[in-house]
Amino acid sequence: MCGIVGMVHFDGSPPERQLLHRMVGAIRHRGPDAAGVRVEGAAGLAHARLSIIDLQGGSQPMSNEDGSLWVTFNGEIFNYLELRETLLAKGHRFATRSDTEVILHAYEEYGEDCVRQFNGQWAFGVWDSRRKILFLSRDRLGVRPLYYTTAGDKFLFASEVKALLVHPEVACGLDPVGLDQVFTFWSTLPPRTVFQGVSELPPGHNLVVRDREVRVTQYWQLSYARCGPAMPEADYAERLLDLLTDATRLRLRSDVPVGAYLSGGLDSTVTTALARRATTGPLRTFSITFDDAEFDESYFQHLAVDFLQTEHEVIHCRLEDIGQVFPDVIWHAERPVLRTAPAPMLLLAELVRNEGFKVVLTGEGADEMLGGYDLFKEAKVRRFWAARPESEFRARVLERLYPYLPNLQAQPLAYRKAFFHVRPEDLASPWFSHLPRWELTARLKLFFSPAMRAELADHDAFAECLAALPAAYARWHPFCQAQYLESTTLLPGYILSSQGDRMAMAHGVEGRYPFLDHRVAEFAAALPPRMKMRGLDEKHLLKRAAAGLVPAAIRARTKQPYRAPDAKCFFSPSGGSGMPAYVEELLSPRRIRDDGVFQPEAVERLVRKARDGRSIGVKDNMALVGILSTQLLIDRFLRGSTSPDTAATSDASGVLPTLARAVPPTCEETGTGPAVPIALDSTTVCPQ
Repeated sequence: MCGIVGMVHFDGSPPERQLLHRMVGAIRHRGPDAAGVRVEGAAGLAHARLSIIDLQGGSQPMSNEDGSLWVTFNGEIFNYLELRETLLAKGHRFATRSDTEVILHAYEEYGEDCVRQFNGQWAFGVWDSRRKILFLSRDRLGVRPLYYTTAGDKFLFASEVKALLVHPEVACGLDPVGLDQVFTFWSTLPPRTVFQGVSELPPGHNLVVRDREVRVTQYWQLSYARCGPAMPEADYAERLLDLLTDATRLRLRSDVPVGAYLSGGLDSTVTTALARRATTGPLRTFSITFDDAEFDESYFQHLAVDFLQTEHEVIHCRLEDIGQVFPDVIWHAERPVLRTAPAPMLLLAELVRNEGFKVVLTGEGADEMLGGYDLFKEAKVRRFWAARPESEFRARVLERLYPYLPNLQAQPLAYRKAFFHVRPEDLASPWFSHLPRWELTARLKLFFSPAMRAELADHDAFAECLAALPAAYARWHPFCQAQYLESTTLLPGYILSSQGDRMAMAHGVEGRYPFLDHRVAEFAAALPPRMKMRGLDEKHLLKRAAAGLVPAAIRARTKQPYRAPDAKCFFSPSGGSGMPAYVEELLSPRRIRDDGVFQPEAVERLVRKARDGRSIGVKDNMALVGILSTQLLIDRFLRGSTSPDTAATSDASGVLPTLARAVPPTCEETGTGPAVPIALDSTTVCPQ
């Protein structure tokens, strides 16, 4: 895994090498092992390397035999050995053993369609010097990040926004629409980001730059339109296990040791068990523990370790640890977050790297692909109850939801009925499953300042989400609709980004996800919904497939999503002010007023409530973390701070930019998905 940077000058002039060095230097944490820069005509590529495959021969930027193609690549092509053999048979010749070189030859052979041959996780840029074409691609499910922007007569791309901001012509402004999306969906909806003028290449998309024209097309999309052939449940389970076994085998390919995250849940235990089967010798595993029993899963971690006989390391995360590293979390996440859960993951990655590991397998993606989240149960229960809303029996099924939330469990049935209410119009909503979460999150926008609300007066986040849904979405089963929403919003925008890639790569650690092998995802999408959730039994088929593979207690346990303590991490339990200096500064009425995004009085009441130790619920927790993380983002990126270790104290008045929110014209569909228009020199460019 690595960090990549590139640019193309439309006027034909060569990019400045030293500027490319500075840009890639901003993301050296992603690739601390080596760095390289190549200027080829009007294009420049830069690379920060994390050496995992072909340690001696995989340096980048890399070219083909005649130097007509150059690539900078972040990620892994797991089936590169098989592709290499195919390409050798077609007459291609290789100078290295790297998967990077396979990309170049696959592009020579298949053109833009080369990505359809890849099983992997990637973000890369190929400069075709003969045709003067820049080709960018991002993996199917959005494991690896890729951002781009224009600056004057230049097109720029990078793994992280901070590298783009090094360029002197790239302005840094807060995008209120992007912030509004975070405070609705927990993430932005690509290509939107929270930085004005900076776009994110969506998962499963390619981008081509040629003669000032920028063309973005979708080459892959999750589809639930067709179920696979009907089979007995045992056959489905066998097929799933076969796919996961092969996905794990491919993801163990490495020239450095591979470890595994082991949380004690079903997903990570299955992944670890399959890795244990496929390896000789001991397997190193890593996990997080907490003081608070509400978050701690150490009992199940010990069960898994004893059963699988792994060599296990633990990082114990205290409240003050989360408060201390939270500024680093936002520096690396490059977006506000509504939960502190990324912070322990940052500490875990540090442990992994200190133990000499660069690669870990993890269980992310199982809940989205195979129906594991309580949100899916919740939608099912709410539909069941809505069919007969007067029924007390049906309403009592609400008590089966969220057993790991003690505050919710203590509430009477009347409270649950009010919280999980179903209005008649809700049943027709295309995002029925996500309404409670998104409406709860959207209430946080009550903290927005009048100026912020004015900026967003004409913006409708839900309408944007609706416009992005596939044409066939309305015909899918409601359970599948919920899966699609979760897999295209929270998974790439938060789980794989803020909580995944950014926290691991902050310490030069690469995460690999067998459940996100595209073959597994496509198989799961074609499963009948009853195979994923039988009654209220989540991930039913995975549990069937895992029989004998993991401890019975882990297989039988109720899903407990990974969480961490929130607001109380920023306040001393002994009373008094008890806040870290940065929290006290960034949440002070003066600073809130100066930055202009939130209402000082409302934030002050929230801080006082949390500081005094009064009970606060989910909404208040999310509000405090969301506001603090936004303030950190402003401080680190908009007020001139250049590292996660410094806090700017500028007296600048307000950070809200004047934002032109005109909706660009829709482009005609090309390939397998819609093309995305890009503004260059104030002209909207659509492919012909």
